[in-house]
Amino acid sequence: MDEQQAAQGRLTAARLSAEEVVGVALSWVDNAGIARVKGVPVRRLAEAAQHGVGMSPVFDVFLVDDSVTTSRWLGGPGGDLRLFPDLDRAVPLAAQPGWAWAPADRYRQDGTPHPACQRRFARRMVDRAEARGLSFQAAYEVEWVVQRPDGSDPTDGPAYGLHRLTDLSDYLRDVLQALEAEHLDVLQIHPEYATGQFEVSVAAEDPVGAADSTVLVRETVRGVSARHDLRASFAPSVQPGSVGNGAHLHLSAWRDGVNLMAAGGGRHGLGKEGEAFLGGILAELPALLALGAPSVASYLRLVPSQWAGAYQCWGLENREAGLRLIAGRSANAEIKCFDGAANPYLAIGGVIAAGLAGIDAGAALPEEVLGDPAHLADPPPRLPQSLGESLAAFEASDVLREALGDILHEAIRAVRQAEIDLFAGRTPEDVTAATRWRY
Repeated sequence: MDEQQAAQGRLTAARLSAEEVVGVALSWVDNAGIARVKGVPVRRLAEAAQHGVGMSPVFDVFLVDDSVTTSRWLGGPGGDLRLFPDLDRAVPLAAQPGWAWAPADRYRQDGTPHPACQRRFARRMVDRAEARGLSFQAAYEVEWVVQRPDGSDPTDGPAYGLHRLTDLSDYLRDVLQALEAEHLDVLQIHPEYATGQFEVSVAAEDPVGAADSTVLVRETVRGVSARHDLRASFAPSVQPGSVGNGAHLHLSAWRDGVNLMAAGGGRHGLGKEGEAFLGGILAELPALLALGAPSVASYLRLVPSQWAGAYQCWGLENREAGLRLIAGRSANAEIKCFDGAANPYLAIGGVIAAGLAGIDAGAALPEEVLGDPAHLADPPPRLPQSLGESLAAFEASDVLREALGDILHEAIRAVRQAEIDLFAGRTPEDVTAATRWRY
């Protein structure tokens, strides 16, 4: 990187030092959905910005339990990469005094982009769309469950109940204060359905920024929870048989300042291009689950009649559809079937790639589904019911293979297969226990 990066690093370091920051956490999210980190003293931030921080490419084939697999191009002890912080996103962590955070991009030693960098994959898909005159606004909903260290529940309040907010009002106040101190625009925070479950939503932004913000939100919630002697789980399954944690992706596509989800005379205000974009996403939804519901545990959550979006269908405001259309002033599409095990950069990049393929193909949406698909005499297709099924769809998707590139595609495939093998024959209780505190 050039001297300009070093100069920006010095300015950022001075700003952070003035806010009593001592260390900066540089994070990336691996193919298993785990946020990994290298920390640097704030006094070395300029050097990190100019020259990067060393790390092994083996992290691209880490599994959820920290065991390691291998792929055709990645794996083993050899090689090295450089982490470069995105200084524009550097922010003091409100729940971890003395620390700041910045997302990082990964490069090879020769200065070329690492082809398996998930954050750069999302950026590539955004750039691909921008070359066609398209832009996006996106946001993830973040759901989590809190428990005491001994496994007991800190509140027995009813689902969505004010009772829960009252029981944990100091905790939720501190979550809000921390997020807003980090310059995140919180839209709402509330109790969710499962015991001890909450959700927070932040304002939409560009897709890479939305993925960055999701990482920051989750680590902030985790930090505040620890200060209240609580543990936070973002796992898709926290208690087998109960509602799990989703990570619903909201996305709108724009051209020349016009929202394609509300730009035409089609169904519910959809324009032709907007419908084609959503048609591409719906067609690729089984394959996209390998990115957005990437854990064996994901399929303990993805069941009918629990608002998880278990069917390959769409509908206006239908919370049982895999793809939910939200019409009106803030028209957007919500991908309901994604969960908290997902790497947010992979998930959002994959969705954009699928939508662009839909535009290229002139895709059309089928008839929308009204009500719970599980109760229909002729229901739409179920989405994959296991990671093995979604992996098969992923391997068959030319759209995702081309978008990801062979090196990243193969690393993802290897990690998914290795986790299938890791949990083969395990009970739902075993799978949940092994993954509950990993995400």
